[in-house]
Amino acid sequence: MPESGQKTTQGHITESSPVVTATRRTGLLVTLVLGGLTALPPLSMDMYLPALPEVTGALNAPAATVQLTLTACLAGMALGQLVVGPMSDKWGRRRPLLIGMIVYVLATAVCALAPTAETLIGFRLLQGLAGAAGIVIARAVVRDLYDGVEMARFFSTLMLISGVAPIIAPLIGGQILRITDWRGVFYVLTVIGILLTLVVWRFLAETLPPERRHEGGVGQALRTMKGLLADRVFAGYMLTGGLAFAALFAYISASPFVVQEIYGASPQTFSLLFGLNSIGLVAVGQINGKLLVGRVSLDKALGWGLGTILVSSLALLLMTSGVFGEVGLVPIAAGLFVLMSAMGLAMPNTNAQALMRTPHAAGSASALLGTTSFLVGAVASPLVGIAGEHTAVPMAVVQLTCAVLALACFLGLCRPWQAAKTAKAATGI
Repeated sequence: MPESGQKTTQGHITESSPVVTATRRTGLLVTLVLGGLTALPPLSMDMYLPALPEVTGALNAPAATVQLTLTACLAGMALGQLVVGPMSDKWGRRRPLLIGMIVYVLATAVCALAPTAETLIGFRLLQGLAGAAGIVIARAVVRDLYDGVEMARFFSTLMLISGVAPIIAPLIGGQILRITDWRGVFYVLTVIGILLTLVVWRFLAETLPPERRHEGGVGQALRTMKGLLADRVFAGYMLTGGLAFAALFAYISASPFVVQEIYGASPQTFSLLFGLNSIGLVAVGQINGKLLVGRVSLDKALGWGLGTILVSSLALLLMTSGVFGEVGLVPIAAGLFVLMSAMGLAMPNTNAQALMRTPHAAGSASALLGTTSFLVGAVASPLVGIAGEHTAVPMAVVQLTCAVLALACFLGLCRPWQAAKTAKAATGI
């Protein structure tokens, strides 16, 4: 329910705060700022990927140790959200965000100067912890400004910006390595962090008025999160989104080996297919935001997305396990494209539905959503290589398992038919 001082118009909460109203009016600018914040983590991860072999040689460290620099950054992004989310509910959005961005810049600069792999791992962890502020607070700001179908539309628009990052990040990293060494990647990320910090400081107003903030310390934050997790429907959307993200992360982790090692594609072909799949995700996200939201219920669109992920992952399992005989790269690439594109229906709608239930604690809710996605993705990632690098079956098994569990959580915990009945009763239809 909207809090005092608010009124609801056509599913859109209009706060009385003039700052919030002014922030909405600068819609394009706010979209670009929030898009930059959500794009920073994939840039931090994917720009660094082409440099991994060089780091191994430069720091005289085994490949397994250098791989921990990726794991540390991912773990930091997951855990950092649990800290920053409640902080933003207590102190507002701007202060924790600016602190996080400053720490991100400093940690990234130290990564560029790291003399050993151990130092790099430690400061990649700190980089991830600080970079988590952008992810969690961007979602919380969207919840502060929008509600209902407007929020779902905004998340789809945000995906257009943040979805470009995984496409261009490896390309940027590769070009940087043509003119400098791996440390140059971190210097560029440092500059990006500085610019984004300045933009946030100058253009992103506070969106959580003092009267809507929470008092209390760690205990209060834990009680708030416990209350959110006790909400069956919120937990259902949280798990549904996390499992869908795990299917996506299984693709990201396994696709370089599947496309290049198993099906013999060149690095250029892999980059092209990776880019096309990312474009498919972004395009379907835009279809969701521009065409479906407002005409089709969010749960129905989410159900279509989950069903498509399930069917495509089943098709991939049948193809990779030899049920249809030897299949080439084209059918596999088509299955991956459909699976990735369907994420454009699943991801924005799970976020919107979950956050619509939590106007009182958007920061903590955003933290739980993000942490769950990253942790489940981190668990799914190593499973795709459990049978070695010469079979794609584990990738398809992980994706199908995640799809089945996501659909089970959606139906068993969210129970969308009950929401549909409530909506019909409220409208008298």
